Order: sequence, then structure tokens, then C-alpha cells
Amino acid sequence: MHVRLSLPERNDLTVGVEEEFVLVDPATGGVSLAAPRVLELLDGEPAVMPEFLRFQVETATGIHTDLADVRADLLGLRRLVADAAGRAGCLLLASGTPPCGDLPGLPGITPEPRYRALAARFPALLPEAGTCACHVHVGIPSPALGVRVLAGLRPWLAPLLAISANSPLAHDEDSGWASRRYPLWSRWPTAKPPLDWPDETAYATSVDDAVRRGAALDAHGVYYYARLSPKYPTVEIRIADVGLTAEDAVLLAGLIRALVVTILAEARAGVAPRPVRTALVEASLTAAARGGHPGDGIDPRTGEVLPQHVLVDRLLAYVRPALQANGDLATIDRQLAAVQAGETGAARQRALFAKAGSPAALVAELASATLAERARTAPAVHGG
Repeated sequence: MHVRLSLPERNDLTVGVEEEFVLVDPATGGVSLAAPRVLELLDGEPAVMPEFLRFQVETATGIHTDLADVRADLLGLRRLVADAAGRAGCLLLASGTPPCGDLPGLPGITPEPRYRALAARFPALLPEAGTCACHVHVGIPSPALGVRVLAGLRPWLAPLLAISANSPLAHDEDSGWASRRYPLWSRWPTAKPPLDWPDETAYATSVDDAVRRGAALDAHGVYYYARLSPKYPTVEIRIADVGLTAEDAVLLAGLIRALVVTILAEARAGVAPRPVRTALVEASLTAAARGGHPGDGIDPRTGEVLPQHVLVDRLLAYVRPALQANGDLATIDRQLAAVQAGETGAARQRALFAKAGSPAALVAELASATLAERARTAPAVHGG
């Protein structure tokens, strides 16, 4: 039976975006342990924070209801940090993994108690630590509804990863993955898909169990691919690589908010989420990380191998009413058309890698792309 969903009016839910970046040496292309100096130059700017390793920084936008404001905030923060990085003698890159050189391991740890504790708890993960993600926060009415949203997100995590994949390069070579970050990050014990928890209590028990088992230091260190934020009244979707451009992050933010709007509308209409097996969710994510877009994907509901663009089209069809209701359809349609035409972070990194004559030339091009202001240029191909 078809249930007509009652969607909220425009700008009902807030959205905020966190982005993690790599700092690199412009002469060698390798990572630069310059984050402390960059942060010092920013003189306590609250929207820019240290990360696990000293070649990383993280930014956080404000809380917005309009994607245009999200975009402006993202671009402003990228410019701000890139300027400080330049004054510190390094470049800012938006890449899910450092593309060139070796990684420092233990000597690269940010000297804060929490990060030292992480390094002591999980030393085997240090050699390849330092991946960079994009986290999208969407405001929710209550934790109980947030848990319902997490269940509804399960079948859509892989298409989100496929369109955001932006880490094909590592150690001066093509890794063979569109998102090399995904298999590296998934080594953390709690980096897993959200489960279909029946209620808020079950979710809290799962988090508490992870901490008690030593799989995480605390609730902040439970790295589900989508989770209830331990800090804000939001759901936090953590599956994506950091986008090569701010437009990539805007696309992700718009799609994720529309997903949350749609799932909440289903919950209010009494529509239960269709169950999906965790093994198929994980298989679909591995396929998305390996091939990106375009590439083969796996339908997490059936296990069928399908072109990734078919799964992305299904995602768009699912959230289209929410995008229309929120005034975001034209923006997302245009940007998804560019993805469908092959303009993804992974594809652009590979093209730059093929043309670059040296690591220095490659990182210079990636740093330029990180600050690119242009909107997507591919025409919309999906009717509104």
C-alpha cells in the first residue's frame, strides 16, 4: 500500500558540516606536521580544530537551514585555513588520504591526552592513520526519532560513499580504490554500519558495550558510519570522504538532509523501515569504496550487482519530494548530473595524477581544487 507522506515546509531541519583536511609540504608532496603552527596563526578560531595527527586539521560550519549558507561557510573556512597553511609553509588539501609520501605514525600524534590515549589503545592502526572525512549533522526532534533515522539510512550509505569517494591515491600511487580511506578507517573496531536498533535504549546499550569492551575510549570514540551525535541534538553521518571541492560537501549535505526528512516523514506515517542485512550493507559499502561512481555497486536489499548510477538514481528518486519541499532540488540535480558525467573527486584526483610530473605538481593542483569556487557546470539531466 502506498502511503502519502506529509513533508515539512522548507528549511525545517538544520544542517552543519565538519571537514577534515591534510597539510602537505609543497616541495615534496609529503605530509607536513604543521597543524600546531596553523592553529596558532588562526589565534583560537573556534571553527578550526586539531585532529588526531599533526598533519590534519578539522573545520566545522555553523548551523544552517539554507544550502547556500552552507556553501558560503565551507568556502570561507577553506580559504581561512589555506591562508594560514600558506603562512606556515604548507598546503591545504581536501583528500580522504594523503596522496604522496610515507606517514609518520607515532611521531605524528597530536600531543593531547585523548589522542595519546587513542594511540596507546590502538597502536596497530597508527601506520595508516590520518584519513579525512566529511561529517554531516542534521538536527532531529528527539533521540528516539534519531535512532529511527539511523535504521532508515542503512540502505543509502553506499550511494553516499560512492558519490563522495575522494581518496584513490596513497604513497605516490593509485591504490585501486576510489575511497582508500574507507578500508583504512573501517579497521577501527567501532567503524561499522548503524544497526536497526529498536529504540533509544538499545542504541545507548550498544554504545556503552563498545566502551566497556575497550573498542572505544568513550561515546565520542564510537565511530558508527551514522550515529547520534554525542555532543549535539543531531544525527551525524560519517561515511563520506572529505570532498575535493566545497560543492561536493554541499551535494552531500543536501542529500543527507533530504534523507533524514524523508525517513522522519515515514516514521510519522507509521511506515517501518525495510529490513536489510548488515552483511549486504557492508558488501555494498565495499563495492562503493572500490569502484566509486561510476562502477558496480551492490543493492543492499537484494545483493544484486547493479551499476552504481542505478543505485544513485534510486536515492534521488527516494528523496526527490523532500528536496522539492526544501527548495534544494535544482542545486542537487545539477550537482548529481556532474557526478553522473564522471566529475567525482576520485576521478579528478586520478586525472591530475596522470598529468602531474611530480608529487609537488600534484599537490599544487589538489590544493587549487580544494579552494575552487565554481559551481557544477554539467546540465541537469533529471526532470524536476
